[in-house]
Amino acid sequence: MSKFVRVAQTSQSLSLAAMEEASRLGLRTADIEHLFLALVINDQAAGRALRDVGIDLGTARSAVEAQHAAQLASLGIEASFPEAGRIVFHETDGYEWSKRASDLIARSAEKDKAGDAAAVLRELVAEPSGLIAVVLERLGTSPNALLEQLDAVDSSRRATAPATPAVSGRISGSTETFVPAPIEQVWDYLAEPTNVPQWQMSVGSIEHAEQDAAAGAVWTGLARERRPDGKLVKVKPEFRRRRIELVAAHRPDTIAWSFAYPDAPRSNAALAEFTLAPTNGGTQVSITTSWSRRPGWRRVVGLPLRPIQNFIVWITLFQIGGAISRAFR
Repeated sequence: MSKFVRVAQTSQSLSLAAMEEASRLGLRTADIEHLFLALVINDQAAGRALRDVGIDLGTARSAVEAQHAAQLASLGIEASFPEAGRIVFHETDGYEWSKRASDLIARSAEKDKAGDAAAVLRELVAEPSGLIAVVLERLGTSPNALLEQLDAVDSSRRATAPATPAVSGRISGSTETFVPAPIEQVWDYLAEPTNVPQWQMSVGSIEHAEQDAAAGAVWTGLARERRPDGKLVKVKPEFRRRRIELVAAHRPDTIAWSFAYPDAPRSNAALAEFTLAPTNGGTQVSITTSWSRRPGWRRVVGLPLRPIQNFIVWITLFQIGGAISRAFR
C-alpha cells in the first residue's frame, strides 16, 4: 500500500469515528479528545496498543469527561456536562476538525513519518497541551508505557500481516474492523436479517424479516428511499428490489450474505463475508466483499475501469465496517 493511500484511509477512518463521537455530545467540531477515542476503536496497531494496556471505549470516554470536569473545577467553574446521546453524525452535517487536531494529523504524515494510526497516536501523546497525557494517567498508564506497547504491537503486526488473497474470476477486497463488543453479540447482530439495512447501504428495509435466520434462507429487500440525513435517493426501477440470502451462518465466527437484483438479470450478485475473532476489548471482524467479473469482451472493456472498481470496493468495505462498529457504540 502506498503512503498516499495509507494516509487517506487512516484520515478517513479516524475522521469518521472522531466526528461520530463528537456528535454524541451535540458538537460539530472534533478535537484531540475525540481523535483519542477514535484511536481506541481503531483496527490498526494504535488501537491494539491502547486496548492491550487496558483502555476500552467506555473507560476512555469516562476519563475524558472527568478531565474536562477537573479543568473547569480548577478555574472555579462548577458545571455538569449534558448526557451523551446516540451517534447522529450521519443524520446531520457541518462537522470539522479543530485546528490543533487537523495540524496534528498533518504532522503525522510528514515526509519522514508513516501517516498511519500509529503515527497519529505518537503525535497525540506528545501534543503540547498535555491533555491526552493526563487522560492516560487517569486510565492507569503513561505515554511512555503506551509507546512501548505500540512499538511491540507495530513490529509484531508488520511481521505477521497476511496478504489479501485474490479470488479467481471475482472482483474482491478485504478489510478488518474492530467492534467494541463480545464476539457472541457481534455474531448475533450480523446473523439477524432485520439488521441488514443498518450495514448494507443499498437496502432500506426487508420484507418478512420475522422469518427464521438459517443458512439458505432468502428475503426480499427494498432499496433505501432516503439517506440518513433525510435526502431522497433516486433508484432505477430494476434496482428497487434485492434478493438477500444468508449463505453461511456458523456460530460464533462466520457469516456470509449474498445480495442480487432479481429485476436486473445482467447484474452480478455481491457476496459479503464476515469472519469474527475475539480480541482485547471486543471483536476483530474481517470483512470480504466480492462479485463475479463479467466474462468475455465485457471483461476486457472493463479493464480501464479497474481503479474505479477498486475504489468502490474500498468504499463499500469502509461503510460496512463503520456501520457495524457504530451499532455497538
